[in-house]
Amino acid sequence: MRTKAWPVVFVCLLLTSGLGLTGLVTATPHPKTESNGLTENETATLWSRDADEYVNETVYRQRYGESRTPIQQLANGTDITFTRPPATAATWTRNDFGDLTAGSTQTSVYPDHASLTSGRFIDDAHATFFAVHPSTRGHLEAGETPLYVAPNGSVRGFVDYRVRIPDGHHSNRSSVTWSLVDDEISEVRLKSDDDVIVRTRGTHTPVLAYHLDETWSTTLTLEADIDVRLEKTTTVSVGNRTQTEVAYRTETITVADSLDVEVYNLHAYAYDAAYPNGDTGVALFQSRPWQGYTLTEDGDSRVRGVWRFYTARDNRWDRLTQATATDETKIHSEAHPIYVHAYPSRIGPRADPIRDGPKILDSWGRERPSPQTTIPDTVAVEVVDRAYTPTYGLAVRTTELDRDALRVSGIVRGSNATPITSTVSSGPDRELRESRLTADVVTQTNDQATVHIELRDNETGAPIDLTADERQVSLNGESGGGYITIADQRVRTNESGVAVVSIDQPGVYTARYHPGTWLVANPAYVSETATVRWHPLGTLDGWVELLIEVGWQFIPFVVTFYAGKQVLRFFGPRDDSERYP
Repeated sequence: MRTKAWPVVFVCLLLTSGLGLTGLVTATPHPKTESNGLTENETATLWSRDADEYVNETVYRQRYGESRTPIQQLANGTDITFTRPPATAATWTRNDFGDLTAGSTQTSVYPDHASLTSGRFIDDAHATFFAVHPSTRGHLEAGETPLYVAPNGSVRGFVDYRVRIPDGHHSNRSSVTWSLVDDEISEVRLKSDDDVIVRTRGTHTPVLAYHLDETWSTTLTLEADIDVRLEKTTTVSVGNRTQTEVAYRTETITVADSLDVEVYNLHAYAYDAAYPNGDTGVALFQSRPWQGYTLTEDGDSRVRGVWRFYTARDNRWDRLTQATATDETKIHSEAHPIYVHAYPSRIGPRADPIRDGPKILDSWGRERPSPQTTIPDTVAVEVVDRAYTPTYGLAVRTTELDRDALRVSGIVRGSNATPITSTVSSGPDRELRESRLTADVVTQTNDQATVHIELRDNETGAPIDLTADERQVSLNGESGGGYITIADQRVRTNESGVAVVSIDQPGVYTARYHPGTWLVANPAYVSETATVRWHPLGTLDGWVELLIEVGWQFIPFVVTFYAGKQVLRFFGPRDDSERYP
C-alpha cells in the first residue's frame, strides 16, 4: 500500500519550486548512493519507478545511521515531476555507465532483453543499447510511446561474448588440443537506417557521438564485429616419430541491436497580431510535443503546454545474467540508465506570472485518448485520465512581448529554437479590430420576445457576416469562425450583420460575440457584449393580463370574506333594541 508523507510534503513545498518541480505523489526510500555527478537532492529525484514505501526520519536514522536532506525526505514519500526536462537523467547515466563491467573470455554478461548470437567458437554474444541522450520518452497514448532523441547526442552500448573452446581428445597414437590465440571486438558502428554514421574501435562499452541530419524518424542500429582466433594442434605418433600439425581457425560474427527513434528537430512557427488596446496576440505551432515558450528576455513571462516530466530508470538493467559454458547466474547490475519521460498533465497549459502574465486563448492539436495505461503503476503522476489536446499550437494574449527574445523550448533537453516568423522584426502582420454589438427587443407578447442582434465593424460600420466565418476551417479541422451567444443559444449573423433570437423567459440577457481565432479569420475582431431586458409587463396587454390574473386569484378570498360576514351577522350579537324588549 502506498503511504504519503504529508508532514514532509508541507516542510518541503517551497524547496521544490526552486528545483523547477511540479506535481507531488508517492516514491521509495533510497539510502545515500554514489553521486554520479549529482547533488544529493538531485539524486533523490530520479527514482519515479520505484515502489512507494515511505520511511520516516526516525526509522531511517536507525536503519542507516544518517539523516536526509528535506528534498531526500520528500522524494522518499513522493514521486516528483518537472516543468521542463531535467539534465539529471543524462548526468547520472553518463557516470553510472562506468560501473558496467563485461565478463572474461569464458564468461558473457548480458541483460535479459539482449539479442544473443552464437557461432562455432563464439557464444552468448550481443551488442545492446544502454542509453541514448539527450532523449525523452513521450507518452502520447496507448500504443504510442516514441523515444524522441536530439539531433546531436551520444549512444552508449554494451558488447560482450564468451569464447567456446572445443574439447580436445587423446588416443594412443594421436591427440588434438585447442587453445585461444586471440579474441577482440574489432569494430563498433552506429547506423541510421542503412547508413553508417559513426565507426569506432572495438570496446565492451562503446560511447558513440552522433549527428542525425534533418529527418523525421529513423532506426538506430548498434553493430559490433567480434573476431576470435584459435589454434588447433594435432599430434600423431608413427612408430618412434611424432608429427605435429598446427592449424588456425578464425570466426567473425556481427551482433546488433536496433532502436526506433523520433529525431526531435524543433521547428516552431509564430504568428502574432495587435489588439486595439495595445496588447499582443502570439500563437506558436510545432508539429510535435513541446514544452513552452518565453515572451521576454528575462524569461519571467512564459507559457507552458500540457506536458510535464518525470525521470525513471530502465528497469531492464536491474539484473544481468552471467553465463559460462556450464552455468548461468543472475547478478545485480551496478549500472542503471535513466530516462526522461514526458506525459500530458491534468494541470494543463499554464502561463506565468499567474496573476499578471499572459492569458491563454486557445490550444490546438489532434485529440488523443489518455496514455495512462503506458505509465507503470509504480509511477504516480497527475497524467490526464480522459481525452486531451496535446497543445501542438498555443495562443496567448500578452501585455509584454520582446519579439527578439521569443524562444521555444522542446520536450527533449537542450532543444530550444527561435520560431520561424516573418513578423519577428517587422511587427504584427494582423491588426485586430473592435466590433460593435447591439441587441434590442423588437416584438413581444405575454409569452415570448424577439430580440434583434446586430454586429458591425466599429470603425467602418460594415456588417460582420458570421455565416461566412462558419465556412472557415479551424486549426483542429472543425468548423471555425465566430458566433454570438444569448439565452443559452448560439447564433451567427447573416450578410447584413443581423441575427434574430426568440426568448420565452423574463430576465436580463447578455449577448456576447465570440470572434473566430485571428489565425484563420480575416478580418479579425475582438470580443464585444450587449445587454437586453425583457419582461411581459413591458406591454399594455401584459399589465391587463396581470390585473385579470390577480383578480381571478383574489376571487376565493372575496367569497370567503363575504360568507364569513353573513355568518357573523346571523349568529353574532344584536344591537340593544333587539336584545332587550
